[in-house]
Amino acid sequence: MANVEFKNAIKRYGNVTVIHGIDLKLDSGDFIVFVGPSGCGKSTLLRMVAGLEELSDGEVHIKDRDVTEVAAVDRGIAMVFQSYALYPHMTVAENMGFGMRMNGVDKNIIDEKVSQAAQTLQLDKLLDRKPKNLSGGQRQRVAIGRAIVRDPDVFLFDEPLSNLDAELRVEMRLQIARLHKQLGATMIYVTHDQVEAMTMADKIVVLRSGQVEQVGSPLELYHQPDNLFVAGFIGSPRMNFLDATLLEGSATGAVIQLPNGTKATIPVDASSGTPNTAISLGIRPEDLDKATGGFSIPMDVDVAERLGGSTYLYGRCGGLDNFVVQRSGLDPTGSGDTVDIAIPEGDCHLFDENGIAFRRLNNNL
Repeated sequence: MANVEFKNAIKRYGNVTVIHGIDLKLDSGDFIVFVGPSGCGKSTLLRMVAGLEELSDGEVHIKDRDVTEVAAVDRGIAMVFQSYALYPHMTVAENMGFGMRMNGVDKNIIDEKVSQAAQTLQLDKLLDRKPKNLSGGQRQRVAIGRAIVRDPDVFLFDEPLSNLDAELRVEMRLQIARLHKQLGATMIYVTHDQVEAMTMADKIVVLRSGQVEQVGSPLELYHQPDNLFVAGFIGSPRMNFLDATLLEGSATGAVIQLPNGTKATIPVDASSGTPNTAISLGIRPEDLDKATGGFSIPMDVDVAERLGGSTYLYGRCGGLDNFVVQRSGLDPTGSGDTVDIAIPEGDCHLFDENGIAFRRLNNNL
């Protein structure tokens, strides 16, 4: 196990800066997920840990050792890529042990480590097969096994499930989570899928445009997002945002008004707010599955999706054209209906004119 630390890490390509002076400490033994939209810098940051991308400035430390100028092979890391990168002419066992053979490791040690890794990944009955005779999920497990046998200080995963179908993604998500608990190793995982981040991570690092927006546990980011970007990125379906006006703010609450004249008091610390300024009110679709309570506003339903265990309503509400409501079970509401949506004050999020969140007083953690 090993901790990882970035110290004022900067990456430039010519005159373009893609990583903007990141300072970040990642604890030993944690499962850390870098998440963010395409082009945010998450894979670049991972490659900087691996030694596949040189820093333009700053430092990277692994296990309290400055590895900024250390070759990738000497950093004590193992990487699993989006592509499986398996040798088609080699068996599963040969693919998993190839790196050790190249380093002159004794054959008996290789066989022992490959056997142990194969049992862990349920590949022990497939060791004599070639990659062409494996499913996508099995090939990805072979790639992970190749990393395990190296006994690295840090595992690095670069969107390893992107090539799998939906069912296999779920299965492999569980496999990797179980593997982390079994090995207790430090793992850094890159994905654009916030569902993967929420279900797998001990700690999530949300990135945007080469900068860290927020770091915390999945529930911390879900219940207490720092800003509009994090609030909209974490959660599926994404949070609804309504325009509002802050009438009065204090340390115990904010009195707001919606464009239709509806007023409400939201339990947030709004002592830093400026009265009569435009703000945003956020409410998650799953928090709207309540028959009564809070204040209500009308919604014109365009589409109703019935999934059996839940129903999603999409339409226009409070000036928002893509408002989403999630309700449990089968809801009778249909396209063209107008319904009153009850919004519970205690589940609301408020963001100031700069998109910074007012701290919620009941964070549900």
